[in-house]
Amino acid sequence: MDGLEAKEIKVHDLLKQNPEFRVDSEYVLKKYLIYDKIISDIPFDYIDNIAFVTDGIHESIDFDENSSINLISAKAPKENVFDLSSTGYISEVQNKLNPRTQLQEDDVIISTVGTIGNCAVVDKSVLPANSDRHVGIIRLNKNYKPRYVSTFLLSKYGRFQSERYTTGNVQPNLFIYKIKAIKIPFISDVFQDTIENKVIEAHQKLKKSKDLYLKAEEVLLNEIGMRDFQESQDKVAIKTLSQSWAITGRLDAEYYQEKYDDISNEIYNYSNGYALLGSVCNVKDSNYIPKDKITYNYIELSNIGSKGEINACTTDLGAKLPTRARRLINKGDVIVSSIEGSLTSCALITNEYDNAICSNGFYIVNSTQINSETLLLLFKSEPIQNLLKKGCSGTILTAISKDEFKRIPIPLIREEIQNSLKEMIKECSKLREESRLLLEKAKKTVEIAIEKGEEEAFKYLSI
Repeated sequence: MDGLEAKEIKVHDLLKQNPEFRVDSEYVLKKYLIYDKIISDIPFDYIDNIAFVTDGIHESIDFDENSSINLISAKAPKENVFDLSSTGYISEVQNKLNPRTQLQEDDVIISTVGTIGNCAVVDKSVLPANSDRHVGIIRLNKNYKPRYVSTFLLSKYGRFQSERYTTGNVQPNLFIYKIKAIKIPFISDVFQDTIENKVIEAHQKLKKSKDLYLKAEEVLLNEIGMRDFQESQDKVAIKTLSQSWAITGRLDAEYYQEKYDDISNEIYNYSNGYALLGSVCNVKDSNYIPKDKITYNYIELSNIGSKGEINACTTDLGAKLPTRARRLINKGDVIVSSIEGSLTSCALITNEYDNAICSNGFYIVNSTQINSETLLLLFKSEPIQNLLKKGCSGTILTAISKDEFKRIPIPLIREEIQNSLKEMIKECSKLREESRLLLEKAKKTVEIAIEKGEEEAFKYLSI
């Protein structure tokens, strides 16, 4: 019986707020029962009593890259922030036809599939926006601050409820009527305001980080003379055999578009010179077999944020990692996605992920001539992104080969500009980490208030 968990529970207790009559062991996990008792022993409200709760559009989404209306799906809410880097835009026509699902400022959005229970609060930076059926919309109507509610839902006392109420085998789902049954502790207005302000402060730091990253991008593009670059719109390119297949082995028309030549020529003409990636960078692509009994941090494409940060990872024994977990990474490396459709997934490896493992869908790059921060900006810049896309080939899984990757021209950025970019990216990372810590502290403060009272929570917050 070692390692097994057993719990005796009365039938009438089991059936409370349990209309599905669930008797599976997951529903009555010991920690769930403990957390539920803690919540039930203090004043609380059901979400249904304090908010209008609905979900997003049920029909297929009509995406439109020319629209300005964000489409919020289950991938968007994270830990009290939104990541809109891969969600897309909904057409204005479909948005107008679905007023119920149009988002409003201070709506609390919770993911109901995928990573269930992630949530964030809508602010002006997200709007205009609509949503699909894979999120729940919680529109508060009394006595509760939205960022307090989102922070609670992300705490262990909120997470356990969204996990416990999730049902389904093929695609687990948190249904709307179960969101309505989630218990929210009633906390004083002063405490709620404090949490609200902490989350807003964290968002302000995150915005500063993003603004500084955009400034660093601008500095780089100015340096290589491509800030206002206009690519060729010519759809016809004529190449002789000796200028094309004989050199590249490629016959696909996409590869020879004039815009790619224009970008390469701008890099060739950079005042400080250029080099092919393979001659200026070390590309690490040897396989590493994780050791079965050692625990690793594992990073895959979905863990990469829009500004070159790593948002999350899987921590597990080597024996349990997927077979694609075959690249050992170290501090200072830059990882670059090789897969078309996710080429923007590039990240700088920090201390936190030294000796972690990443998917073999990444190339791992470092250089003695170009610092890692500048490399990150280069790989995520529009010119190099275009050249990465040019190099992609294949049918089932389109990707850039190692040979094509190593043939990409890289401008040899002047040392003083590199140093400036390095400091800017380091400050970006610092602000982003300060934001993350503020959000974590807000979450821990809510947990302490539930367990020990508001006075103890305020003491913790003041440390």
